[in-house]
Amino acid sequence: MPELPEVETTCRGIEPHIQGVVVHSITVRQPQLRWLIPDEIGDRVPGQKLLEVQRRAKYILLKFSRGDVIIHLGMSGSLRVLRAGEVAAKHDHFDIRFCNGVVLRLTDPRRFGAVLWQETDQPHKLLLNLGPEPLEESFSAKTFIKAAKGRKVSVKQFIMDNKVVVGVGNIYAAEALFAAAIHPQTPVNQISMDKFNKLVTAIKFILAQAIKRGGTTLKDFVGGDGKPGYFAQELQVYGRKGETCNACLKPLSEIRLGQRSTVFCPNCQRLPRVRKKIDQ
Repeated sequence: MPELPEVETTCRGIEPHIQGVVVHSITVRQPQLRWLIPDEIGDRVPGQKLLEVQRRAKYILLKFSRGDVIIHLGMSGSLRVLRAGEVAAKHDHFDIRFCNGVVLRLTDPRRFGAVLWQETDQPHKLLLNLGPEPLEESFSAKTFIKAAKGRKVSVKQFIMDNKVVVGVGNIYAAEALFAAAIHPQTPVNQISMDKFNKLVTAIKFILAQAIKRGGTTLKDFVGGDGKPGYFAQELQVYGRKGETCNACLKPLSEIRLGQRSTVFCPNCQRLPRVRKKIDQ
């Protein structure tokens, strides 16, 4: 599933071609994705100028004066920028055609993605209870401390909770925990303020670097497959079970947390032996 850096890269890839342009028409070939594509999109979007392309968590927001088209790429979705007249393939389910001859096309073979609508000033229920954006100043160790109070869940599951902080998926959670030298099974209420500070710094740095890397390795959104490359060249633990740790040269291990595989270094990321109290 695309994670926050990949979704951010997608927004940056499509924005120059469609922002400020009026929508000519909407084409829905397969209305049943994860949820049914609402009729409001076809009724309200044509004739409207696209004001802005935004990202909220892993959702892409196409903002119009009357509301927003919300796109989620799901497990296998991608967006491409094409010229009008390009023949649609089997899994090309949704098009927005703009008056400059550009078509924004959603391709989703597994149909786990979504195209939804929210009225202006009426946030969709999927966006209502989201936590802070990890790259904004409002996200800090104090944010973590407040959310962690009284909880015993593992730190990896904690930072992947969108109510705590958005967009830290499996790949970047594993990488951030390694960078902060925190064992992924550590109960979140046993993490010190110092460790939380290191973890926040790691999350911000790794996500920013992944976005930057996506900007330099971006596959072509114009007629291409619309899929930015992952941060693969710089992954320290994710997907490297049994390989040598780049820091201590000992083998990496894998466990499962919350139905997700988690690779870590048992030597660099040790479980705390003594219960610590969260600094208030």
